Amino acid sequence: MNDADFKNILATTASICTILQFLTGTLVCQKIVQNKSTGDMSSFPFVSGCLSTSLWLRYGFLIQDRSLILVNTVGATLFFAYVVTFYLYSIKKTSIIRQFLGSFLFLIVTLLYIHRIEDVDTAKSNLGLVCCIVTILFFAAPLASLLHVIKVKSTDSLPYHLIIATFIVSLQWVIYGIVLGDKFIQIPNFLGCVLSAFQLSLFIIYPKNSKIYPNVI
Repeated sequence: MNDADFKNILATTASICTILQFLTGTLVCQKIVQNKSTGDMSSFPFVSGCLSTSLWLRYGFLIQDRSLILVNTVGATLFFAYVVTFYLYSIKKTSIIRQFLGSFLFLIVTLLYIHRIEDVDTAKSNLGLVCCIVTILFFAAPLASLLHVIKVKSTDSLPYHLIIATFIVSLQWVIYGIVLGDKFIQIPNFLGCVLSAFQLSLFIIYPKNSKIYPNVI
């Protein structure tokens, strides 16, 4: 197997796993619809996911990587649908609107700034840096519930399926970033592995009681 074949196989498997990761949000939304409430969950993971995938979609076009374009087109669409679902069943609608509008404004300003940069390499570097920062926030988003988890000694408010999927997918994209020699793909996904592993450790310290995840431990 040559390098090109390995790259294609890795890109395909990473893309499929990433889309499956994004789809784990449907499990959370399904429970929200059933309960007609978002409970103690924060909307930030979905809002930051929407922002992150939108930025990576633009980066994918800049470096002309079809895998990034496909994955993040699907991701941006799904996360937007999750935010809408969360909004419909949340009693804190003002907070969600504030988060979403803030993210949308940040996205527009960033895209306009990148569009004005004439040098492509500079545009790639600047947008890549922004994508890194936002992706790290996305990986750490479930930590917004950390204080609540420690207080009630339960991980019911943490999206287990999303976190474990994030760990697996991040590992694949780290390898893909190494193959491409792209540090902007390597760095955030490496940190994503570390952050996800830390969040998963909380499920051992504070086992879940919710019926959402009956087979977590």
